[in-house]
Amino acid sequence: MELPVKFCEEMKRILGDEYEAYLASMNEKRKCGLRVNTAKISVAEFERIAPFPLTRIPFVENGFYYDGEAVQPAKHPYYFAGLYYLQDPSAMTPASRLPVEEGDVVLDLCAAPGGKATELAARLHGTGLLIANDISSKRAKALLKNIELFGVENSFIVTEYPQKLGEHFPGFFDKILIDAPCSGEGMFRKEPSMIKAWEQNGPAFYASLQEDILSQALPMLKPGGYLLYSTCTFSPLEDEGTVEKILSMDPDLELVPIRGYEGFAEGNPAFTGSRDPSIRRCVRIFPHRLDGEGHFLALFHKKENGDCQDQICRQSRKGLTGEDKRLFDGFAADIDRVFEPHRLESKKGMVYYMPEALPQMSGLRFLRSGLFLGEVKKNRFEPSQSLAMALKPGQYQNCLDLSVRDERVIRYLKGETLVLTGQETAKPDGWQLVCVDGFPLGWGKKNKSALKNKYHSGWRML
Repeated sequence: MELPVKFCEEMKRILGDEYEAYLASMNEKRKCGLRVNTAKISVAEFERIAPFPLTRIPFVENGFYYDGEAVQPAKHPYYFAGLYYLQDPSAMTPASRLPVEEGDVVLDLCAAPGGKATELAARLHGTGLLIANDISSKRAKALLKNIELFGVENSFIVTEYPQKLGEHFPGFFDKILIDAPCSGEGMFRKEPSMIKAWEQNGPAFYASLQEDILSQALPMLKPGGYLLYSTCTFSPLEDEGTVEKILSMDPDLELVPIRGYEGFAEGNPAFTGSRDPSIRRCVRIFPHRLDGEGHFLALFHKKENGDCQDQICRQSRKGLTGEDKRLFDGFAADIDRVFEPHRLESKKGMVYYMPEALPQMSGLRFLRSGLFLGEVKKNRFEPSQSLAMALKPGQYQNCLDLSVRDERVIRYLKGETLVLTGQETAKPDGWQLVCVDGFPLGWGKKNKSALKNKYHSGWRML
């Protein structure tokens, strides 16, 4: 790999005696990782049923290495069941180090394609609210798919500029994650094409962009809240330099230590000529020190200042009425879970289950609010793919539960009609929740010994 001369000179300054070890790591095979969706399955249970060899990632509790040349996890039915997310091991660290607690209101400001947002949602356990934003509507569609695949129901998927969000949500969030756009130096081994992008827009361009984003995001953090800033670059200008700018923006901000690992390196104030020793509380991840790509993390705490009144106006809803209520209630009678009536909403026959903490959305561009449950059509309710993914094993009365070894699982994921056999034909006709080893995949509609495939056409296995 031919690295830019200017980049190499800066890395020599940063790494000193470790520079040669870093260069050697760039010629090594990178490690692939997957992160278990703990909202659907425990780490221990996933280890028990894992269909391919795994090795624990020591610095992420629900992360594993796998051999990317020997297996294809994205082709396995468990991936389609939302049991795990494929992600670089180092990229798992930001969401794992933001101290999210149940009931928090959380913002992932630069969220697409969803690797960090899905982990934040899993740690909320269906409580509170996750607002996941990306200014690109195209990228936000990938984010939405991953949110739905993971069974998240307490989310709001937005496509807005930070300034617009700041106008709507002053002092609103308990936790904010900003995995900022950056020069991508830490990804050169994984994506060599980023070298050309680095030559076109280097660290100075991104440092300015980061400053703008953070200046607009900081006012959205509650007193007492936490903000985690991360990049996938080594540039001191974008890392320690941006951290200094963040600290200068708000006197109530302080850097706090990040849960460590022996392979992590600390931030270095000398890289930017800073005299602030707290910058050592940041974390640098280098590929020659551990099995992962390059990353940088800084965790900020906003001190309590007595001004923590929430002035955000919450949405008011009337619930379902009339034909929408009758048809949805008829379908939901077979679901073993409670839908709180005041959180249900119909928009032209599209039925949603809204997060309790959702604020007013008027004036914001968004793709999805809450959990899309399905659509009211002429004298019937058709359940959605996202509802199927949000259900837990055993929550729907009529279920076709297939073993992962059953060849019909792949046929279902490819959109084919299934032939039912034995006791399967004795179940009543109508909607069936299709599962693999108990984990929902999607819907089908039974008619005698055939199951018409209702799997989301855009999600099908190719």
